Amino acid sequence: AALVERLDEWLLPFLSGAASFAAIDPSMLSQGLMTLVPHELQRKIDALAPTHFDAPSGSRLPIRYDGEWPVLAIRVQELFGLDRHPAIANGTVPLTLELLSPAHRPIQTTRDLPGFWRGSWADVRADMRGRYPRHVWPENPLLAAATSRAKPRGT
Repeated sequence: AALVERLDEWLLPFLSGAASFAAIDPSMLSQGLMTLVPHELQRKIDALAPTHFDAPSGSRLPIRYDGEWPVLAIRVQELFGLDRHPAIANGTVPLTLELLSPAHRPIQTTRDLPGFWRGSWADVRADMRGRYPRHVWPENPLLAAATSRAKPRGT
């Protein structure tokens, strides 16, 4: 009720060009609501629950918060060299990793990346090497460089 009473203050400045409810983009609502949150608290929220994950490969990937746990869908090659499981909230909440093939197809879901490297990585590697021969599939992914690309030509 309090938000509805103050619509002119927090939502109206973000509605330029929206002639109907259907034309209101969810980002407009988000931006408007964030104007009600003090800047220091916004920074704290961004630090504890970031919208994106910066992968070792250099990619910036979105984190989904639509389920019980935050989820990161990422190609497995982009995590090479990472020996700790990615987490948010000062390292207290592990991300659920949806590990993907180079074609963005699901390979495995895990909340224990080091365990995956030590455990089922060997089986995944054997299967993926046959399906995607143009990509790097190291025996020890902890010693490999993260990449978002296929092998360079001629290798």
